[in-house]
Amino acid sequence: MLSKYDRWWRDAVIYQVYVRSFLDSTGDGVGDLAGVRAGLPYLKKLGVDGVWLSPFYPSPQHDHGYDVADYCEVDPVFGDLAEFDLLVRAARRLGIKVLLDVVPNHCSSEHPWFREALDAEPGSPARARFHFADGRGPDGAEPPNNWHAMFGGPAWTRVADGQWYLHMFTPEQPDWNWRNSEIPAEFDRILRFWLDRGVDGFRIDVAAGLFKHPELPDSDDPGADARTRDSVNPLAWNQPEVHEVWRHWRSVCEEYTARDGRERLLVGEVSVPTAREHAQYVRPDELHQAFFFDLLGAAWDADAFRKVVSEAMQDIAGTGSTVTWVLNNHDQVRTVTRYGEPAPGGSGLGAARARAAALLMLALPGAAYIYQGEELGLPEVVDLPDDVLTDPIFRRTGDRARIRDGCRVPLPWSGQASPFGFTSGAESAKPWLPQPEYFAEYAFDRALVDTRSFWHLYRDGLQLRSALPQLGEGTLRWLDTPPGVLAFVRGDDLVCAVNFGTTPVPAPVSGTPLLSSGPCPAGVLPGSTAAWWTDDSPTP
Repeated sequence: MLSKYDRWWRDAVIYQVYVRSFLDSTGDGVGDLAGVRAGLPYLKKLGVDGVWLSPFYPSPQHDHGYDVADYCEVDPVFGDLAEFDLLVRAARRLGIKVLLDVVPNHCSSEHPWFREALDAEPGSPARARFHFADGRGPDGAEPPNNWHAMFGGPAWTRVADGQWYLHMFTPEQPDWNWRNSEIPAEFDRILRFWLDRGVDGFRIDVAAGLFKHPELPDSDDPGADARTRDSVNPLAWNQPEVHEVWRHWRSVCEEYTARDGRERLLVGEVSVPTAREHAQYVRPDELHQAFFFDLLGAAWDADAFRKVVSEAMQDIAGTGSTVTWVLNNHDQVRTVTRYGEPAPGGSGLGAARARAAALLMLALPGAAYIYQGEELGLPEVVDLPDDVLTDPIFRRTGDRARIRDGCRVPLPWSGQASPFGFTSGAESAKPWLPQPEYFAEYAFDRALVDTRSFWHLYRDGLQLRSALPQLGEGTLRWLDTPPGVLAFVRGDDLVCAVNFGTTPVPAPVSGTPLLSSGPCPAGVLPGSTAAWWTDDSPTP
């Protein structure tokens, strides 16, 4: 049964703000909450329904805020609670929802509870909040099991008294022990703290994590997480007990919704092997939504995309939730680069495919998340020198493969040279990661006046998505197409088609497209192009 409340999240388009790279209001080269507030009119103009803010809590920044030292404060580099309150109120006036990033799997090694644990005795209540264990071997010099951390190296670190603690990411990010009753109680307090300040929901980091196998046994493939940079180890992730946590969090959100009629959203970062397992997280009494990463991970291939979409619609939409689509985020190589080598100014095969993928995503039933800079067509910055890299993956392994700094370079807003309007400081002010000279080709001021830009494609797509009843929540019907082409119908008459090949094919609709990712004459669908039609019925 549908809720009596406004289920805004079911087909919302949410913009992911990586706070330190969005807009700097203080001139220190790091983006902040005041910068986000200043950028809200830009997001309103783009047409998004809400924003998801990356962690801005006090943190030593070993993993850019995903190592949280205090869950109920603001790191001074980003502002303070008063500035956060101003941001929420400004967003509310513009009709923009605000989601916070909450990190329940692990905290910072500087969190007061972990520092207390280090000072405490083995077996103490303070250590029971984490996973402390004796080592193996005659002198306990070997880790308690053979697990490897996702970011490289062993998943265990030894402390001065000889015990070891578990960290599935870095030693600076000890994992919480969710089998200890203090941890769920503490996160209940944290959720309520931010809900009381007016937030509209939470993006949950590592939502398939939290619980580990109670016996912490050896893994048959201990290096799988590090090798794939994904939560693969079945002993450390996707344990059945995690679903009770999400049922409780859902009840907390519904308690607040019952007070004022505003639905609060829980969207999880869920990485599990199959769409069917993914669907278990979005059952009616658990998370509202969970990111469906299979579209992001799919190769540029019509059959691959169709398989991903079909499985999601069958398994996830079948729960009563809606699919949450994503093509980019702060952990992944940007689509323009992922789909092919980019060229400055937004040309090139990768850019054409990224534009087509965007129209495909925005036409699919459900919700969509846009990562900042995606709407500008930013490519991955692949030539950052080693001495500026900050990703803990690089610091721990020395390997540049799949590091994440390249998608986190601060946004270009205006001008012809760095800092491209990102920072309000003196001309000598430097963004925390260097911006390449070619970012001038992607700056917002240039995109705004160029009607062929990525920005206009996204803005037009979002406006049509909002205006057309065929789009948003609902179903789709596949059309028969030639090899290398996907086409489907939304509602009765909106057709979306994508040509994954490089040569033109006959369009599935004879008329002129309502919107296309590139030049698209009537009756023709060029290679690496997507288009929407509404004025004609599909031809056989």
